Amino acid sequence: MQYFNLHTHVYTSQEDIVELVNQYPQEFDAGLSNYSIGIHPLFINLDRLESDFKILEQKVTLPECLAIGECGLDKRSETAFEIQLDVLEKQLLLAEKHQKPVVIHCVHAFQELVELKNKLNITTPILIHGFSKKEQLAKQLLDNGFYLSFGKNLLRNPELETVFTNTPNDRFFLETDMIEEGIHEVYALAAKYKKITVTELQQIISNNFNTVFTNK
Repeated sequence: MQYFNLHTHVYTSQEDIVELVNQYPQEFDAGLSNYSIGIHPLFINLDRLESDFKILEQKVTLPECLAIGECGLDKRSETAFEIQLDVLEKQLLLAEKHQKPVVIHCVHAFQELVELKNKLNITTPILIHGFSKKEQLAKQLLDNGFYLSFGKNLLRNPELETVFTNTPNDRFFLETDMIEEGIHEVYALAAKYKKITVTELQQIISNNFNTVFTNK
């Protein structure tokens, strides 16, 4: 593996990239070689929630499923926050049961996320995708055992450089999510910020991959 893309919605099938392609239960594509699958807080549908969980429980056991997610909390969602918390709790417990890492989407609810993780005593790795916040929050998340994944905002926001460079090498991943730029461009900028070569960065992320995705 030369490159690992922690979170993308588009499978590109490039030989030098391992892509963790995001899937939702109601749109599941069995043809993907590596994927995460979860119930997103913006797309919770109470009418099909039971069937979504049934699909999730089936797919999480497959070797192609590397993680649960993206799931999480979003205070912009039309779904009541208490329901979001309940849906996330069930997914975290499912991840803990199967020892699969979790890819998290979180908007304006990081404190509640930390509290839920600690309340449930979750031991499987939890990764915050698309991290874009300030150093104080980064430190809080890192101190509570989370991993941070950087992508779009690393390319778009120069102020994120300090947050990224201060993130320990054993606690971060890189991603593209839905941006036009490829993972090669994200790696290039990340290596520049860390003042290392792309090859050295590839080894760091490969080590992190082997630590977090132990079922692969």
